[in-house]
Amino acid sequence: MILTLLAAAAFQPTPTLDRAVASFTGHAIGEEGGARMAVDPRLRLAACPTVALSWRSAVQDAVVVTCSGPDWRIFVPVRRATPVPTAPAAGTPASAIVAKAEPVIRRGDPVLIEAGQDGFSITRQGLAQADAVPGGRVAVRVDGTAQPVQAVAIDTGRVTLPGWTR
Repeated sequence: MILTLLAAAAFQPTPTLDRAVASFTGHAIGEEGGARMAVDPRLRLAACPTVALSWRSAVQDAVVVTCSGPDWRIFVPVRRATPVPTAPAAGTPASAIVAKAEPVIRRGDPVLIEAGQDGFSITRQGLAQADAVPGGRVAVRVDGTAQPVQAVAIDTGRVTLPGWTR
């Protein structure tokens, strides 16, 4: 029995990966914008103290979950919406045409990363690695870190961490 518990503790629990992906995407499993399905519980990944999450590409069709303690990486497919046509079909009424949002963050822009709640807030400077519209995800390079952090564009020069309101 003790040996079984020790063996189980040596593996990364997949439900924690599911929660991390849901927090990163801001959507639950099966929802539009969330993971297509739960991480396969049969996976036997070495336990990782801290996982890093990032988008696989600018299309945001998969989340990359990486561990650098014991080296492993998995890709979690994301359920994407059907693309919105960029040009209206002939005969489309003007009220049905949706304007494309303009980016408020541009690649190479210095940005202020903000996170906090009532009673505290944290800020840090970073450098945007891509363009982002309000509410869109953007990778931000922060001095002293190996990988960029994922942030959500708020306004020109301002981003927040996923799951924070400021």
